[in-house]
Amino acid sequence: MLEIDNLHKNYGDVVALDGCSFSVQRGQLLGFLGPNGSGKTTTMRSVFSLLKPDAGEVRWDGRVIEPDARLRFGYMPEQRGLYPRMRVASQLTYFGRLHGMEKRAATAATVTWLDRLGLSDRADSRLEELSHGNQQRIQLAAALVHDPELLILDEPFSGLDPLGVQAMIEILIDRAAAGAAVVFSSHQLDLVEDLCEDVVIIAEGKVVLSGPVRELRSRSSHRYLDLEVAAGASRNLADAFNGFEVVDVEPGRIRLRVGNGTDLEPFVQKAKTLGAVRQFSYSPPNLSEVFREVVEQ
Repeated sequence: MLEIDNLHKNYGDVVALDGCSFSVQRGQLLGFLGPNGSGKTTTMRSVFSLLKPDAGEVRWDGRVIEPDARLRFGYMPEQRGLYPRMRVASQLTYFGRLHGMEKRAATAATVTWLDRLGLSDRADSRLEELSHGNQQRIQLAAALVHDPELLILDEPFSGLDPLGVQAMIEILIDRAAAGAAVVFSSHQLDLVEDLCEDVVIIAEGKVVLSGPVRELRSRSSHRYLDLEVAAGASRNLADAFNGFEVVDVEPGRIRLRVGNGTDLEPFVQKAKTLGAVRQFSYSPPNLSEVFREVVEQ
């Protein structure tokens, strides 16, 4: 288990971490979320001793992380951490060797991951010759080549096309199912909601919300009404229901935010009199809306 315990980090007058604490179990896939500048990357770098916190502790299986334990971790930074002119296969084998693998094992793992990522034909290419998305896949392979027990990825879906996103999703699910602890950050919250059972949301250097996605959604003090309406009726209906907060209006669709427990009967009756509502649903906020609610607070 990875434990982030009360981390603090200042850069002069700038507070990067202000008591950040959370944990992730082996076999768990955790979404680590927050606005830009919230402390996500600083937290991730602390795990790998790429920076030293001013206070607090990072532990793996109950112990402060030593260099030998860190060799069993995989890290995919948001910024490229590879050699642009080095050939792809040689580079992956090299990273495997840095993590303590024998040359034969590192070479075999390189072949396996290039095949899985659909890049076997680029094994002898220089990294700089690959597209941005394929460079992202090689960055992932470098984090995976030594079969890590802990995998930490900073914005792994950035720049990927839909096929690349799907391949990344399958790999993360597979790694967690194999028993690795997986932590990743992403601004694509609809994707996180589909992929993760649990999330941690950080703002201004500290955790402001954490837990199972389903539970965080149900605990919100708000609910959302989605209405499908007759063509041309969206704006008129939005104006008519001025007691509700209008979140979004599109042709044929309205989304309204109400307090949890709001009496919907007056709304239903009013909708019937207008005769333009074809159907509507009442549901808790999605993860993006939970995120905005808690960060704005």
